[in-house]
Amino acid sequence: MTASARLLIVGPQGSGKGTQGVRIAESYGIPVVSTGDIFRANIKEGTPLGQQVTAILDKGDLVPDELTSEIVRDRLSQDDAANGFLLDGYPRNVAQVAHLEEFLAGRGEALDAVILLQVPREESIARLGLRAAEQGRSDDTDAAIAHRLDIYEHETAPIIEVYGAKGIVDRIDGVGSLDEITERISAALAARGLRLAA
Repeated sequence: MTASARLLIVGPQGSGKGTQGVRIAESYGIPVVSTGDIFRANIKEGTPLGQQVTAILDKGDLVPDELTSEIVRDRLSQDDAANGFLLDGYPRNVAQVAHLEEFLAGRGEALDAVILLQVPREESIARLGLRAAEQGRSDDTDAAIAHRLDIYEHETAPIIEVYGAKGIVDRIDGVGSLDEITERISAALAARGLRLAA
């Protein structure tokens, strides 16, 4: 039997969700669907979508929900996502949750679990500060980091409420070694009866 898992990973910047997302997706044999990666790839390739997104971002605006949802629907309709996927960075607000629910319901599917990586704010700021120093990222000032964390907390709390009401949120302690955190996530998903890829 093919493994199947439809997952969403959520966590503040610096929580390690990118790294954990890749690890979990590999163990279930499913693709990571990251809106950020999709946007960046299209911008780099200069596709019509990339040009549209660039024009929006150049104005300092966020990509509208409908466009983001359309891109995700297209990605989830590809063959490699037929048996599941791990979403990272989408849905990021309640409107996008509704778009995703409607799309999945149309296919007779639903999310199996929402992995919420919980990291204290001080830890996120420390990790991002370290990353900024290592990578020479001038945009990662303390003020910019704090602002991004504020946006995350403001936008994500309502999503967790929606999915929490469905009983599919697994709250994972995001502090520890990479392997420890992966183990916690795997154990939570196993407890839901989700099977790893053979």
